Amino acid sequence: MTAAAFLPFCFSVSGTPYAQLKRRGDVAAPRRWSEAVVAATAAVPRVTSPCELQVVFRLPGNKFPADLPYGSDLDNLLKRLLDALNETVFKDARGHDSAVVRLVASKIEVADEREAGVDVTILPVPQS
Repeated sequence: MTAAAFLPFCFSVSGTPYAQLKRRGDVAAPRRWSEAVVAATAAVPRVTSPCELQVVFRLPGNKFPADLPYGSDLDNLLKRLLDALNETVFKDARGHDSAVVRLVASKIEVADEREAGVDVTILPVPQS
């Protein structure tokens, strides 16, 4: 087994996470969220080898409406996040976010929209 190519690191992005395009309301919000992720991760380390991604989405109460009592779809939240990270964190990795070989993701409700965002930890996975 060879040594990991980078040290573990963490970062957070503030703001309301969005999963997909909106057809009504603030239709620009998902794009702004993606731009916020890119801006917040512009100076974090680049990943070029297999990694584990640990993600906690902090969602405001309005992301838990009566018809979606468990909140926004986690897979869609991850898709938008990973697409944004392909422009920064995974930009130099062959296959970009396919470098993620292990994923742990969750979402929690926060009491105040000012607490919304995402917390990410990226850990190296030793190559065999």
